[in-house]
Amino acid sequence: MMLSSPDIRVLAITTSSGVLSAENAYIKVKSLLNSFYHEGLPVGINRKTGYPSQNFATALQTNWGDEGGIDPAQANDFMRLISKTISAERTKISFICLGGMTTVNMAFKELPDFKLQVKEIIWSADGVKDTKGFNYSIDRKAASDILMEDIPVRIVKGFGEEIFFDKGLLKSISEINTIYAQKISGFFRSGTAAEHSYSFSGHDEMVALYIHYPQLFKADSVDNKSENTPFEKSDIREFTVKILKGETVAKNQVIKVFPVDPSFYFADVEPGVTEIISKYGLDEWTSGVLANELHRHLGVFAIVGVKMGIRAREYFCTGVDEFRVTTFAGATPPLSCMNDGLQVSTGATPGHGLLTVSSDTITRPVAEFTYLDHKIRLTLKPDIAEKISSELKEINFVYGLDSNIYWELVRKNSIKYWRDLDRNNIFLIEEIY
Repeated sequence: MMLSSPDIRVLAITTSSGVLSAENAYIKVKSLLNSFYHEGLPVGINRKTGYPSQNFATALQTNWGDEGGIDPAQANDFMRLISKTISAERTKISFICLGGMTTVNMAFKELPDFKLQVKEIIWSADGVKDTKGFNYSIDRKAASDILMEDIPVRIVKGFGEEIFFDKGLLKSISEINTIYAQKISGFFRSGTAAEHSYSFSGHDEMVALYIHYPQLFKADSVDNKSENTPFEKSDIREFTVKILKGETVAKNQVIKVFPVDPSFYFADVEPGVTEIISKYGLDEWTSGVLANELHRHLGVFAIVGVKMGIRAREYFCTGVDEFRVTTFAGATPPLSCMNDGLQVSTGATPGHGLLTVSSDTITRPVAEFTYLDHKIRLTLKPDIAEKISSELKEINFVYGLDSNIYWELVRKNSIKYWRDLDRNNIFLIEEIY
């Protein structure tokens, strides 16, 4: 739910012992993130908690993605990860605890910047004074220590044993065409959920709802500690759907709703509208439309730039205007058309000072993306780049740039590649250290 919202930036994740061992939790989290193509979202492990892991069968057996090749031994050091994250981020952050308080207690005591950069702790637990709940019991001393500190703690309660994910909510979620909603829907369809009634209750999910809609919770506060209890389940369910639809903030600046009715578009584009949105999501569709309107014609490399920019955003799990882009596509068409697609899909524009066109004399379909202290390079696979370039050269050779037929064929090719090129399969991704 938090990953699905454009109103939240998940900067890093740490795992520790609880329902699963810290190592098994790491495998589950990484497999989930990889299935969403969020490979660049860093995950660390806290192996220092003394809580004996339960490794509950239902949690252990639940599959969130491909677990092959995920090695907990390669995980980030959790304290170093927290330190790097809070020092790289310019604004104050919320530290969210969905388990015990061991990690946040260690960070509070050992990291000098923690008190300066963390504005609050949001904890999924059973109450301020509750000492019997599972998340409190994981590390009683850590919970007690943090609750005695002067840092604000927002404790978010759930609905206990009551059913939250009822048939109506599950039906609504199943109808949302996003990777996040479909992952949840798939979990409930798998049969694994039925093995434990806890799956249908609402606990940690309330944290995501509280962050977005605190007015849906009754707040009882003492000093800077608050206990937040959800009001009506019907309202909470309604806003759960809103979060999973990504409707927590307005995505457009001028128009309320971007048209998805195929009849709205020109006849040659119309047949591909539904297929492209279904395969690649509304974000790629809207970015593609806007990029080509900006570009003043449908261009293959403009589409490549759109797909490249969104792939980079997925990798970092971030929204628009969040990272710097250096493009090596130069300033000569048709390759330089890629720059227009990159601008629209990432929000990294010259006006924002986030886009730089490299002065390298050798141009190529490559861009580098820098987010916080992390940089990656995306390259259009050579065979695809060669195929696109060869087709454009051939059309130019036969018809010439001044021919209407040239532009008609370029348009036809652009629609074809928009439909056929899966952004998750067409780029080489390299970490740059």
